Amino acid sequence: MMEKISHKEMLEAGVHFGHLKRKWNPKMLPYIFAERKGIHLIDLNKTSETLEEAAHAVRQIVKSGRKVLFVATKKQAKEVVKAEAKRANMPFVTERWLGGMLTNFATIRRSVKKMESIRKLLDDKSTTSLTKKERLLLSRQLQKLDMVLGGIEHLNRVPAAVYVVDITYEDIAIKEAKKLGIRTLGMVDTNSNPNSIDFPIPSNDDAANSIHLITRCLAEAAIAGAQDRAQMKEENAKSEEKESTEEKASE
Repeated sequence: MMEKISHKEMLEAGVHFGHLKRKWNPKMLPYIFAERKGIHLIDLNKTSETLEEAAHAVRQIVKSGRKVLFVATKKQAKEVVKAEAKRANMPFVTERWLGGMLTNFATIRRSVKKMESIRKLLDDKSTTSLTKKERLLLSRQLQKLDMVLGGIEHLNRVPAAVYVVDITYEDIAIKEAKKLGIRTLGMVDTNSNPNSIDFPIPSNDDAANSIHLITRCLAEAAIAGAQDRAQMKEENAKSEEKESTEEKASE
């Protein structure tokens, strides 16, 4: 069973701090607990409930052999999300969302293939046909491609779900996912519309500690899903082996 995040942890990470009251989105009303000094405070009971639902969805998706794409391109979220996605062996986008990353996936895959072939070319020590200048130009090209596409290099088909930090900031990613019927999960602050995604997690999407806590929980869910899948495969292999042994014995 996955570890549940306590209210104390959430309070310490500042998950409950929303935006100024004048910046709020009225659709967030069900998730607001109170207002203090002009700032909305998020109801952590609701955060807990929705986070559990989102984590369960992530676990089931990964258990089925599909991927969840982690997206966060704003400064304070980038490194945290990249590290957690890597730990969970999930694809990520943390530099720049290229328009069409999901809706024009075939073109994006071609760019990934180009990046892979440049890397092969540069790694091949037997390649002597490249001049110093050509090598330098290719290295720079690889660096640029890797920065934007490195996190989705092993994503061979569109993901089953997209998790974003700050749904307003990453609205293009959300729109593309919805267009393709891909499930959406995300941290939703008091200035956003929670109805625009499938699994809204009411939380402070600006503080690094809050982002880390929520993202860590979803990364753990992905890891648990991968373990479930491995166990399921092992059990299936054992039962197939048993059946085949019994068949041979009855012959």
